[in-house]
Amino acid sequence: MLERRQSVAVNVGGVLVGGENPIVVQSMTNTDTADAKATANQIIDLARAGSELVRITVNTKEAAAQVAQIVARVRDAGYNTPVIGDFHYNGHILLTEFKDCAQALAKYRINPGNVGAGKHHDDNFKRMIEVAIEYDKPVRIGVNWGSLDQALLTRMMDENSTSPNPRDARDVTFDAICTSAIQSAQYAEEIGLPRHKIILSAKVSGVQDLIVVYRDLAQRGDYALHLGLTEAGMGTKGIVASTAGLAVLLQEGIGDTIRVSLTPAPNGDRTEEVIVAQQILQSLEVRSFTPQVTACPGCGRTTSTLFQEMADDIGKYLRQQMPIWRERHPGVADLKVAVMGCVVNGPGESKHANIGISLPGTGETPRAPVYVDGKLRTTLKGESIVPEFIELLNQYVSQKYSSQNA
Repeated sequence: MLERRQSVAVNVGGVLVGGENPIVVQSMTNTDTADAKATANQIIDLARAGSELVRITVNTKEAAAQVAQIVARVRDAGYNTPVIGDFHYNGHILLTEFKDCAQALAKYRINPGNVGAGKHHDDNFKRMIEVAIEYDKPVRIGVNWGSLDQALLTRMMDENSTSPNPRDARDVTFDAICTSAIQSAQYAEEIGLPRHKIILSAKVSGVQDLIVVYRDLAQRGDYALHLGLTEAGMGTKGIVASTAGLAVLLQEGIGDTIRVSLTPAPNGDRTEEVIVAQQILQSLEVRSFTPQVTACPGCGRTTSTLFQEMADDIGKYLRQQMPIWRERHPGVADLKVAVMGCVVNGPGESKHANIGISLPGTGETPRAPVYVDGKLRTTLKGESIVPEFIELLNQYVSQKYSSQNA
């Protein structure tokens, strides 16, 4: 287990973020929040995939008017997942006018760079904090470098230009990001919001920049921190960039909640960002969410595609079963399954897994030995290898992870 940076724990609608609590997976909808049915359905999809917090955009009066109904729909479907409101520009108005919205949300996300300019900046920010205090809600103060407080940045740039040893403009910008987050949090505390109601984030879109900013932010206080690239990108690029940045910070004990901000493919599945976030944490052995399947990459010895198809089918099967298994079989998320393609590493990897199968490679006898807890259990052959192995897998789960053994 990685040694975590000490932070203050924040209760977000029953989910504890920070302190010694597990790192939390968060996601965000991309529906029009004014469409209560579509938004609630996507929250349910994200929650079913394993998202422990879900954020929604609250940008118009029409959207704010639907928030309470959205949360009610999610609760009626049997999900207690906290719903967070994302506010920019007009949050002080919406939270004041729509009391049902302010009450229904589990947390407010405020961007100090988008609350107004000049005198309005402090007034609007203060109003949102006052609403949070009134309804006993936590707040994430989320700074983005794409919408950084320009007055603060300009002042810090001017001060730097007159310094005897001026810093690089990039360094000043990163300093301004962290300063905006910390000063905003301190101002919120002055207004009356307790520290255990505050989460900070300071998002940028570059991996190295993210690491620099969060290392600095982590040293400036004990606020709980939310991690994520502000725009990770699409597909492989987004997955790799998010993993590269978050893994370094998590390995250093920085971060209390994470989001992988993937750009979905057209008509793509929004839940992909949840699965990637879970896999980052599970690969680092920080948390376990679903049984892991080890499969070889294939080579000239594995001309058959059976092991590829089988690994894919079993991976999907395990994820589909998790909502049921999580309740019935405590600890099953730690299960390790191996689906290997030939004799070179097949038996060895299968023995290292809880349950594994070594399929025949090119020129090998068409037999597939199955190992359970390191020992040969049986050998499968014929056309029914896949269903027979899944049956053995189900038997293993039922016996090994019985609630009576918990």
